[in-house]
Amino acid sequence: MQQLVKVLLWHFLLLQVKLNLAYTNVPANAINPDSVVLAYQNVSAPAGSEVVLQCYSQRMVWTQDRLIDRQRVAHWDSFSDHKFNRILDMFSADEQRLYNPYDQGRIMMSPSAFSSGNFSLVIKDVRATDRGIYSCHLHHHYCHLYETVNIQLNITKAARKVKRFWDGEKEVVVALLGTTVVLPCENYSPIWTERHREEEQQVVHWDRSPPGVWHDQADRLIDLYASGEQRSYGSQFIRKRMNISDTAFKDGDFSLTISNLCLGDEGLYSCDLHHHYCGIHERRIFTLIITQPVKVNITHKTPSTAVEIPNIINVFIPDHSSHFLHQLGYVLATLLLLAILITIIALITRQQRKRGLQYNVKMSQPRRTEVNLSDFVIDTTGLRPNKNEEIKFADYKNNILKEKFALSREKVELLREIPPKNLDRDVEKKYWK
Repeated sequence: MQQLVKVLLWHFLLLQVKLNLAYTNVPANAINPDSVVLAYQNVSAPAGSEVVLQCYSQRMVWTQDRLIDRQRVAHWDSFSDHKFNRILDMFSADEQRLYNPYDQGRIMMSPSAFSSGNFSLVIKDVRATDRGIYSCHLHHHYCHLYETVNIQLNITKAARKVKRFWDGEKEVVVALLGTTVVLPCENYSPIWTERHREEEQQVVHWDRSPPGVWHDQADRLIDLYASGEQRSYGSQFIRKRMNISDTAFKDGDFSLTISNLCLGDEGLYSCDLHHHYCGIHERRIFTLIITQPVKVNITHKTPSTAVEIPNIINVFIPDHSSHFLHQLGYVLATLLLLAILITIIALITRQQRKRGLQYNVKMSQPRRTEVNLSDFVIDTTGLRPNKNEEIKFADYKNNILKEKFALSREKVELLREIPPKNLDRDVEKKYWK
């Protein structure tokens, strides 16, 4: 019994390891070890709808090699005295082009560079002006590959100082003045040493495996070749619902469109891109999950009633605790703002009331000014004493007139007591002149 339990446990562990290897960024399978998983996506869509599994690659765009010899090219540049100079170009047809005619026969590359993979630059009779940083650029226009190697060349007059070393970023070559030096640039990959053959075309595969099935046991859905040939597999029902664009290799879009989804479409989908000549082997994996279709409840008006019932669509949104927290935050922020406004209004009202209690009644009353008659000088020279006979009080009809008359007499006597103003007429005449 214990042995049976151990066997089952080991079987379960091996199954788990198998599943983990199927969903990690490792080579896709043992048959094609160069195919590497570049993307892994989870896609969910309701049943009955349409879904697009996106698979793009601009490196897989088909361009017919009409100029076979010029698809690969090597450039040598130099940087010295804060200036870039193009030294040499070499194409895959063994054609070389020097930009400085004075370097003819002194600077060159091996004529068999594109067959041997050795793109090193040979400089004869090294001069002091050859000092600088050299760059070897390899361009493969058909496969969209670009590689660069930098080398620093230093010139010395002492033979004991000749050496080669790595400074952490590039190789440094110290050459003796007047000798021959070789700046290394090597790439032995078949893509640089073999010519392109039109029969080696690109191909795209779409596979599908049901849930719980490893990718090695997946079913092939579609094969698409750069020549335009397309092969679909499976039943007629599957072929009609799954397709790729006819201009896939022109646009670099190899997305798979699945229409009228059903629960049986759920599983693991993979898009494999292969370019055997350029060495491209890429894989993108998609996990498709089919959900329940959106429920639509439509009610129509019955002939017996005149009430119009609108069309209602019920959308079920999953509950999340964060949604409640967001709403609670909005309510608390609103209450806080309202409390701040009420506090400001209360402070302003209280300050206005304090100003009203400090009102001074005395400050509002007008000021009285006392007038002193001694400050005013009145000229009484023109006044003449009244020679009329004294008016008898008996002649007035009532006491009010008597009082007025008495007050007038007192004023006249007061004016008589004020001395007259003396004016110097002679002085005034001088000023008048």
